[in-house]
Amino acid sequence: MRLLAFFACVASALAQRPEAVQQARPQAVHIPSPEAVQRKLDLIQSGRAPSGGIYLFTSAELNAWARWKVPQVVPDGVRAPRLELTSGGAKAFALVDFVRTRQGQGETTNWLIAKLIEGEKPVTVSARIDSGRGRAIVHLTAVEIGGVAVTGAPLDFLIETFFRPLFPDAKIGQWFELPGDLDRLEILPSSVRAITRQIRHQ
Repeated sequence: MRLLAFFACVASALAQRPEAVQQARPQAVHIPSPEAVQRKLDLIQSGRAPSGGIYLFTSAELNAWARWKVPQVVPDGVRAPRLELTSGGAKAFALVDFVRTRQGQGETTNWLIAKLIEGEKPVTVSARIDSGRGRAIVHLTAVEIGGVAVTGAPLDFLIETFFRPLFPDAKIGQWFELPGDLDRLEILPSSVRAITRQIRHQ
């Protein structure tokens, strides 16, 4: 990110007249802090977030957080995670070696299955998220592995074999309670707004 900012400043300067180049000043670049995102998440999950509060998570912040958090959850087998927000949902991209993720958990994979899915593959997961009144539901709308759509029994197998062991409490296609006093999520292409419940005092 800093390197990109440097080249951007150089290119901008070269495009100006020589006398203007001397006056050019590099613009400050905001680099999202994954730790700051985690602090906001911790506050919401703790139930101590103010009533009726709105917490904004930009796409850049969520991607910085994902790059920081994924290696902590899956130390081996997943790299280059990226999140793309859509209206009411999101697309997640990553390079995944399913066999290595299992090995990282101390698990082995059936030899035949391992041969079928071994190696690093680009994975894309698309989902729609509905929420309200302290509850939410995640609908998987598309899953692609190596550019090939995965549905039905093969998808169920991948979820149960590789996803569930990492996230045993995760619910897909089922309503679940949002953490803390979170009321709903408003998902836009540029950001996610996490809104806490409005508590009316008598």
